[in-house]
Amino acid sequence: MSSSGKGALTLFGLTGQAMSAQLVRMNTAASNLANAGTVASNAQGAYRPLKAVFATVLDRSTGLASVKVQGVYQSGATPVRTHNPDHPLADANGDVWSSPVDENAEMVEMTESARQYQNVVEAMQTGKQLMLDTLRMKTT
Repeated sequence: MSSSGKGALTLFGLTGQAMSAQLVRMNTAASNLANAGTVASNAQGAYRPLKAVFATVLDRSTGLASVKVQGVYQSGATPVRTHNPDHPLADANGDVWSSPVDENAEMVEMTESARQYQNVVEAMQTGKQLMLDTLRMKTT
């Protein structure tokens, strides 16, 4: 029985979990990019980047390892304080705080997650084709 209690992990279950994890990773990077450059009137209100954290899941019945999203957590990165007294959100000192999103790192994260997603799709298609070829061999 798998750790999920639903029986042995199948090819489609395994790839489905991996695809879901990569989608979370991609959406997290997209959220960070969407909030890059946003400002707030104080450090507490500034957007902090999110990070998807994954955990390995071992299916004891098959010996296959998969991945699950353990959580999406807010970064402890410090917002960037900028003196801009003309900004409508400036505090009494004329400061605003912007999100500490590294846009280049987020683009790399998004690109990497898209590639991993595609790799999983290709692995699933290969497995499906092998299953179909096996079935055809048995019927001939």
